[in-house]
Amino acid sequence: MRFLLDTNILIPLEDSNIPLPPGLANFVRLAQEHGHTLVFHPASEEDINRDRNADRRIRTRDRLEQYTRLDGILDCPWNTPETSPNDACDNAILYALESDAARYLITEDREIHKKAISRNISDRVYGIQAAEDFLRRLYEPGSVQLPNIKDVPLHSLTHLLGDEFFDSLREDYQFDTWFRHHASEGRRAWVYWIEPEKLGALCIFARKVNDDLTGRGEILPGASLKLCTFKVGEGCRGRKIGELFLKAAFRHATEHGLENIFIHGNPDKQAILFELLSDFGFTEFGQYDDDVVYVKPHPLVAPDDSTGDLSAFEYCRKYFPHFRQDSRVRKFIIPIRPEYHRILFSDYVSPVDPPQMTLFDSTHTASNAIKQAYLCHAKLGKVSPGDIVLFYRSTDEMAVTSLGIVEQYETLENANEIVDRVRRRTVYSMTEIEDMARKPTKVMLFRLVKHFTYPPSFEWLKQNRVVNGNIQTIREIDDDAYQRLISQAA
Repeated sequence: MRFLLDTNILIPLEDSNIPLPPGLANFVRLAQEHGHTLVFHPASEEDINRDRNADRRIRTRDRLEQYTRLDGILDCPWNTPETSPNDACDNAILYALESDAARYLITEDREIHKKAISRNISDRVYGIQAAEDFLRRLYEPGSVQLPNIKDVPLHSLTHLLGDEFFDSLREDYQFDTWFRHHASEGRRAWVYWIEPEKLGALCIFARKVNDDLTGRGEILPGASLKLCTFKVGEGCRGRKIGELFLKAAFRHATEHGLENIFIHGNPDKQAILFELLSDFGFTEFGQYDDDVVYVKPHPLVAPDDSTGDLSAFEYCRKYFPHFRQDSRVRKFIIPIRPEYHRILFSDYVSPVDPPQMTLFDSTHTASNAIKQAYLCHAKLGKVSPGDIVLFYRSTDEMAVTSLGIVEQYETLENANEIVDRVRRRTVYSMTEIEDMARKPTKVMLFRLVKHFTYPPSFEWLKQNRVVNGNIQTIREIDDDAYQRLISQAA
C-alpha cells in the first residue's frame, strides 16, 4: 500500500525541534517495517519552500529524499488563478489521491478532511491516530486497545477547566461560566481519560423535554437526549471514541425512554463528527444562531414500515437500535470461534470467560464498537444490506449470543482489497487476511445491535427446530425459527 503524506506530516517528521504528534513515529515505523511506501506530492515541496524559517526549510527539503516523490502528476482541475497557494497545494494533493496515485492520504489538515467528504473519498483520508490504529490492527492486533468511557458528574471535572483540552471550547462562548453553571445543576458527562487527571475526550449530555431546537418555536416533542458538548482531543482521534460516545447515547436514550437525540454544532469546523452523525441517522433539523441542529429519531417502539418506504438497512440506520425483522428480511446464524468472539464483542459477558470490563470501565483490550467486520470462506451466496446476522459462539459456550445488521457483503480475492473494505473494523491480522485471501473470501460489514440476555444454547436450538445439525458454517434460518429464537433470547 502507498501512503501519501501531507506537508503537515512531513515537517514534524523532519524537524527535530517540533514535537512529533502522538502516534506518528509508530505509524512510520509500522509502514516501513511492513514494506509500505511513504510518498509525497511535489506540491508539498512548494509548501515547504514557502516556510519562512530558512533553517527548517533547508533541513526538511534535504531530508525528503528518504520518501518517494510522486511523478506524472496531473494538474488539479479544481484550481484556478484565483485559488490561494495553500488551497492549491491542498487541492493538488487531494486530487492525486482521487486519481489513485496512492491508496491513502495522511493529514491533520481539517480543510482537507472536509474537502475529502465533499469529494466522497473521506474513507481514504486518515489523521495520524487513525492511520496508526489502522496499521496496528493489521500488524499488532494484540496491542489494539479501544478506549472505554466513564459516566461522571460534571462537577468532578471542574478542577480541570484550566487544561488546554478546553481551550477550543472557549473560542465561541463563555464556556467556563456555562460549565460551572450546569455542573452545579447536576449535569453529567461521558469521558475518556488518557491517563489519570488528563482528559482525552468529553461528551456532556442532558435530558430535555419539548425543547425549542432553533429558538424560534420549532419544538421537538417529548423527552430527548441533548449532546451538549462533544469533543475528541487531537491525540485521541482514530480510536472510535466518537462511535463509543454514540453507543453510550443510544444506550442511555433506550434505558431512559428518550425519543430523540440531538446536537448543535458547526459542520464546517466539525466535519468528521458530522459525517459520523449522518452515518448513524442524524439529519439536519434547522439553525440555532450560528450552529446547525442535527436530530436522530429514537422512538420507544419500532416504527411501522409495512409500506417498505425504507430499505431494511436504511431503516436500521435511521432508527438504530431498532431494526426490521419481518418476514421480508433474511436471517442467518454465523459461527464464530471464542478467540474472535472475545475480541469482536468484548463487552459481552460470557459465563465461560473471566469477568470482562463493560463500556464504562476504565480499561479494556479490544473492540466494543458498533461497526464491525467478519471474514469467512462460507459457500453462501447473496446476503443483502439489512439482513439479520445471529452470532453463534462455538466450541465453549455454544450459544447464540449477539445480533447484528448487515451493512455490506461481498466476495473478494485480494488481501489489499479486503484490508480496504474492513479498514479499522478488523480483528484479523494482515497475516491472517493474506492466508484467507488465498481462497475467495466473504467480507461482511455489519452493525452490532445487541447481545442477548438469555443466549439460546445449541441444545435449545436443536430441540426447538431452529437448526437440525452442527453449526459449522453460515446458515440461513426461516422467519418462524427466528421468531422462536428471539422469544427465547429476550
